[in-house]
Amino acid sequence: MSLRDLAPEIEVTADGPVRIVTLNRPENLNATNHALHEGLGALFPLLDADDGARAVVLTGAGRAFSAGGDFSYLDMLTRDDGLRRQTLTDARRIVTGMVQCRLPIVAAVNGPAVGLGCSLAALSDIVYMAESAHLADPHVMVGLVAADGGPVTWPLLTSLQLAKEYALTGERIPARRAAEIGLANHVCADDEVMPAAMACARKLAALPRRALEDTKRILNLHLERAVLATLDFAIAAEDRSFLSPELRATLDKQLSKRKDAG
Repeated sequence: MSLRDLAPEIEVTADGPVRIVTLNRPENLNATNHALHEGLGALFPLLDADDGARAVVLTGAGRAFSAGGDFSYLDMLTRDDGLRRQTLTDARRIVTGMVQCRLPIVAAVNGPAVGLGCSLAALSDIVYMAESAHLADPHVMVGLVAADGGPVTWPLLTSLQLAKEYALTGERIPARRAAEIGLANHVCADDEVMPAAMACARKLAALPRRALEDTKRILNLHLERAVLATLDFAIAAEDRSFLSPELRATLDKQLSKRKDAG
């Protein structure tokens, strides 16, 4: 499999040594379906194997970074054990793939980053956020265990107390607040977030390759150890929570709203 074989929900383009990865479901605010989630699981080892790549910019098409999981997809996961097992395997691959990726990953959070979108931002190496953007991990609010996002990474990025507050309540974290507490590096005007992220990626790509990649690896060993200590329990717990009555009630409500609106 190559980068060209990824589903159209993930667009990868080259700007010299920088690879621009765009989550590409703008009509759905880049909410995750099976193809997008599976593609993200395969993406980072493929980027690692791209010898011409020196840095990655990760962003979303349209007005969102990613709105989290598509409710129709979540509904499928409650009903199909095989699909759910594959999805949780892909979730593990996304987390470990990003943590172990040799390339520096710069997130250009151009809009809401919710659920998986929030996780992707947290797992990136440098985060630029648009002023209007926000982070949120609402897993618990809908009845799911938050396995691959805030609880796994946030305690290393901000205080444990703040990680608990935002992971348990699912409250939105505005861009300025995210930068204040260490979940983002920079906040930009909405129309400047992608140019700023690209400038950063180009700067990184111009640095001595081995020194850059090995230094990133040293830094991410701290994160990898924390991730591996928690990830298996987290994914097993999320698997169980897909059968919770609270999630079923949330999905029935949301799908009914969608049916009435359509």
